[in-house]
Amino acid sequence: MEKGITYAALDDHKRRHQVAVLLPGMSRQEAVTWSVDNTPAGIRKMVRRVKRMAPGDVRFCYEAGPNGYVLQRLISSFEGVSCVVVAPSKTPRRSGDRVKTDRRDARKLVSLFRSGELVGVVPPTREEEALRDLCRCREAAQERLTAGRHQLDKFLTRNGYIYRDGKNWTKGYRAWLSKLSFDDWRRQRTFEDYRFCIEQDEERVKRLDAEISCAAEEEPYRTLVGHIRCFRGFDTLSAMVVVSELFAVGRFTTAPFLMGFLGLVPSEDTTCWSPRRGPITKAGNEHVRRILVEAAKHYRHPARVSKGLAERRQGQPEWVIALADKAQSRLHQKYARMVWGKSKHANVAAVAVARELVGFLWAVLIQVATNASVEETAA
Repeated sequence: MEKGITYAALDDHKRRHQVAVLLPGMSRQEAVTWSVDNTPAGIRKMVRRVKRMAPGDVRFCYEAGPNGYVLQRLISSFEGVSCVVVAPSKTPRRSGDRVKTDRRDARKLVSLFRSGELVGVVPPTREEEALRDLCRCREAAQERLTAGRHQLDKFLTRNGYIYRDGKNWTKGYRAWLSKLSFDDWRRQRTFEDYRFCIEQDEERVKRLDAEISCAAEEEPYRTLVGHIRCFRGFDTLSAMVVVSELFAVGRFTTAPFLMGFLGLVPSEDTTCWSPRRGPITKAGNEHVRRILVEAAKHYRHPARVSKGLAERRQGQPEWVIALADKAQSRLHQKYARMVWGKSKHANVAAVAVARELVGFLWAVLIQVATNASVEETAA
C-alpha cells in the first residue's frame, strides 16, 4: 500500500452518490462513508471534505455508467486529486454475497481500488465524446427509421397490401405507397401517420449524415477517416464510427489487444490438455464490432478496385493504399477458404475476416498516432 495516499470510491447514481473513504492505515471496516447529492456544488463540497481529511494526495474512483465522464472531469480539476473510471465488467464479484446496498458497494469498491484489483478505462476528451454522441445519435435514428418501415410493412401486409414489383423503399415502392387509400378512415389515419413518421426519420438521418460529413472534414479526423476509407467496405460514416469509438488509438499497443477490446476473439474454457474454444466474447465495443462485421462481408467478392473505391483513395498515401490492397487479397482468400474450402457458415467466416481486418486497420491507425506523437515532440 502506498503511504500517504487516501483512496475514495463513489457508488454513483443519477441523484445521489454514496462515498467511501479509506485514509492511510485504515482497514476496510473503518472506511468513512456518507452520501452526497449529484450536483456540481455537492461534488465540490465532497472533494474539499476528503482533501481536509487526507494527509496527502487523494485518488477517487467510480464505475463507468450512466453518469458518463462529467464526474471524473469535475473531480480531477482539483489540485492533488485524481479520478479513475473503472470497468464494471472487470470488477471482482463474490458469488456468496447476497446483500447489496449502496454503502456496501462503496466500501467494497474502495477496498478493491486500494488493493489494485480494478481496471480503469481511458476517458475521452470533451470533443471526442461529443463526436461519439453524434455518431451514436445517427445510429439510433437509423434504428428508429428501420423500425418504422417494418411497422408500416406489417400494417400493409395485415390489410392485404403487398408490393410485388421489386424491393421495398425503392422509387417504385414509394410511388405505389402514394396511390394507396383505405375505405376506413381509421386505417387511413394510421397509414398516414406511419408515412409521416418515416418521412421525418428519413430527414433526420440525412441531416445527421450531413453533420457527420462536416465533422469528418476537420482535423484530426480528416486524416484518419481518409485512410480508413481506402479499405473496402468503409465510407465516411463507418470510418467516423471507428474513429469516434476508438479514440486515443495509441493505447492499443498490439493488434490482438485491439481485437480483444472489440470482442472479436474466441471465448475459451480450457482445462488440462483439452482446449475448448467457443464463439467470440462480444465483450467489447459493439458499435465498432457491428461496423467491422458489415465491412467484412464485402470481402466475399474477389479483390478489385471499384470506381467508388478509386475515388475515395484519391490523394491518400501510397503505403495506405498498398496495405488496403493487401487486405483485399488476403481477406478474400480467407473468406473463400473458410466457406468453400472448410464449409464454414458465412457469418462465421465474416467474423473471422473482421477480426483479421482489425489488424490492418490497427497498422494504419497506430502509424498515424506515432507520426502525430513524433511531430508533437519535434515541435
